[in-house]
Amino acid sequence: MKQKFLFASILASAFLSCADENGPSDNNTDNGSSVTSLSEAKALANAVYGPLQTLSSSYSFLLDSSTETTISFEEVDDSKDGPQVSIFETTPSNWYAIKVFNRLYKSIGAANRAIEEIGSATVSSDLSQSDIDLYVARSKFIRGYNYFKLVQIYGEVPLVLSTDSRAKTRASIDDVYEQIVKDLSEAIVKLPEYDAIKSNPTQAAANTILAKVYLTWAQKPLSLEDIAQLTDIQDPVKGISDSEKLRLSIEYADKVIDLNKYRLLDNFNDIWGVVNENNDEVIFSIHHEGDGIDAQGNHQTHCGFTWPKSPRTDPHISYSDIRFETRFPHAYDSRKAYSYATHIEYTDGVVDTLTWPISIVRPGKWIHRINDGSHRAVDEQPNSIDHIDYRYPEVLLLKAEALLLLDRASEALPLINEIRKRAYGGHYEHGGRLSAVNLQDLYNEWDYEFAFEQKHWLNLVRWKTLLSQIKQSVPTFEYYKTEYQSAESIKQAFPEVAHTVNAAFYARVHKHLRAKYNNLNGRQYRFPIPLSEDFTALGIIPQNPGY
Repeated sequence: MKQKFLFASILASAFLSCADENGPSDNNTDNGSSVTSLSEAKALANAVYGPLQTLSSSYSFLLDSSTETTISFEEVDDSKDGPQVSIFETTPSNWYAIKVFNRLYKSIGAANRAIEEIGSATVSSDLSQSDIDLYVARSKFIRGYNYFKLVQIYGEVPLVLSTDSRAKTRASIDDVYEQIVKDLSEAIVKLPEYDAIKSNPTQAAANTILAKVYLTWAQKPLSLEDIAQLTDIQDPVKGISDSEKLRLSIEYADKVIDLNKYRLLDNFNDIWGVVNENNDEVIFSIHHEGDGIDAQGNHQTHCGFTWPKSPRTDPHISYSDIRFETRFPHAYDSRKAYSYATHIEYTDGVVDTLTWPISIVRPGKWIHRINDGSHRAVDEQPNSIDHIDYRYPEVLLLKAEALLLLDRASEALPLINEIRKRAYGGHYEHGGRLSAVNLQDLYNEWDYEFAFEQKHWLNLVRWKTLLSQIKQSVPTFEYYKTEYQSAESIKQAFPEVAHTVNAAFYARVHKHLRAKYNNLNGRQYRFPIPLSEDFTALGIIPQNPGY
């Protein structure tokens, strides 16, 4: 049975507050506890998820739109929040920057309360010590999970570790990472090894996140001072990775692999959709029951597939160029059709053409389809699909990346080939198998496997290739060409489709691609410390460079 997240009554007290100059405090001044029953403990622990349910699609607008791969047309006006990110003009008042930052801290506030209240509860006939331990562990897991999101996206952030903390001093990158490791390590001790409901925190999920934490930390995340020295044309020097942290990344990845509870599904297409939730490939997800039921519903479908049967209408978010229709080097790669949808057939036989001259290729993973092998789309696209945050191939790629950075390419090769074997199926021996592997092969595999899964920006930042990736790729895109600079120029350049081409749409795509190239700056390595949700200053200083 799917768990429901009972958080509304608790959320009001979970906000980040910045009322004074005090640093974070771990002291719980209230020696009592309001928790006297199992249901109360569950409600407190489940309150941490509500804010996260509102972010399942927001990461796409904030992160995916900040790369070369994706554009956002959420509003007609390019000064609006989604397009603003897409054209690299994000500001502290951008709603997506505000929403992600503040909702993560709301979840942290709920976690702090749960840790304190449940942790100080008295054992009774209705609340066992194991219950207390489990729900405190789940809350610590989420707090560490949230801080990992925050430090990757915003850099140095305040560590708010108790309900009486009013911290607004930005902790160092290392201090934040140390807290993440502390929370996840303490959670592991009391979490179950595995849970069939993938939205429940487990040791495996914590080990997966720790593998990524150590891999990211090992590659020396940029500080405020580092960002300030960047220009718009040159990525930072990568430097030498921390070998001990790379070793720990491998160690935690192996804990998940050796558990033998997760696997690559035989068919890539079987990962997606409501009917496939909690499958053997998913390690951790955010649960959704849809609009009007959970906190918001998961709009990954709606935002990436707007509007069904209206392909000429500007999508809220989509891929940025025709190149993504053909980016896979081999036609036999089964990931192509579900990652990049060019045509969608519905149950009534209607077909959407999501490519030139009508529209642009869409993310296909989150489109709701009927489960009869035809992969046809259903007419209604509900927002009830769980948000998959970590799945098994990420563990394999995390380990492979750490091995490559340690110059152990021969050990990384079978991990990448394991993923490619599933992708190529019967054609694996004829184009799928790699005989050797380097970092570029790894980068490619991340792109092929995790298209539109909110990983790409985080990867480019970790690899310190964000600026060069955008600078080198965007000018090669079809819709970057001058022929697309206006509706009239498009019709003149392509007279054979002048009567049917969606010219205004492609001119807008061109505008976004040109803006990505022209507005690129070293500040893109992180997002601004934003305003509060009521658009007032949070008082967290200094601001990230360039904002």
